[in-house]
Amino acid sequence: MSDKYHDTVAASKVITDDEAVKKAVDEILEKHLDENMNVEVYKSIFNCIDLTTLSTTDSPQSVADFTERVNAFDNEYPALKNVAAICVYPNFAQVVRTVLDVTDVKVACVSGAFPSSQSFLEVKVAETALAVASGADEIDIVLNVGNYLDGDWEEVCDEISEQKHACRDAHLKVILETGALKSAENIRNASVLAMYSGADFIKTSTGKVYDGASLEAAYVMAQAIKEYHETTGNKVGFKAAGGVSTTVDAVKYYTVIKEVLGEEWLDNGLFRIGASRLANNLLGDILGEPVKYF
Repeated sequence: MSDKYHDTVAASKVITDDEAVKKAVDEILEKHLDENMNVEVYKSIFNCIDLTTLSTTDSPQSVADFTERVNAFDNEYPALKNVAAICVYPNFAQVVRTVLDVTDVKVACVSGAFPSSQSFLEVKVAETALAVASGADEIDIVLNVGNYLDGDWEEVCDEISEQKHACRDAHLKVILETGALKSAENIRNASVLAMYSGADFIKTSTGKVYDGASLEAAYVMAQAIKEYHETTGNKVGFKAAGGVSTTVDAVKYYTVIKEVLGEEWLDNGLFRIGASRLANNLLGDILGEPVKYF
């Protein structure tokens, strides 16, 4: 098939051999992981967390309480920077926006028929627009994996572009659902399509149905981000999500991004980890004792 979507992907030189990707990740971690296992890195990663609650039992009260813990963090741990964002379902955007007092924490919402991306495009666009109108600074949507696998890449890109337009000034994170895409080639292809369709971030996973983040997926996505930056001059962020719960896991992602993209990608403007359990684990390792703050 030849069209501008397939042609753009075909022009990419990003590595797509699964064994070579695994070898590259192993080499990075062997050489550089230990140097990043320190409290200063833990603090940096903590400031890159999208603190997430995406539960069937979420309610206005539970989300308000969740947000109040983030508000109180600045007083209880004044020496530490807060999390990057609070991530919730779109119907709770207004709750977080109303309750949130700290100015350096963003309001993020999943949208676009999360986590399956299976609905009418009009519904996806409306949900995104409503979330932004309710106070969301950032929107996390899922790439249409079914259309991608069918080869209908024009539809994949049109959906992302329309939701990007509905974001207005909010940042758009596009979730590739790498556990469903599986191969390095598919992950590379989806990364390219998402970025050329307006993604401000590309994100590994929803963490809901398929396998969550993997270091191999992160490496391929980072290489695609690097190539895109070299080609266009635009910087796209990276977000790992789904199963990243321990400090060691988080530092591994930090290390891969640092070695592929460099220091400039290591603040929360371009690097995020979506997590619920990770925050307490990192906080405990920063303070040197078990913590159950969040």
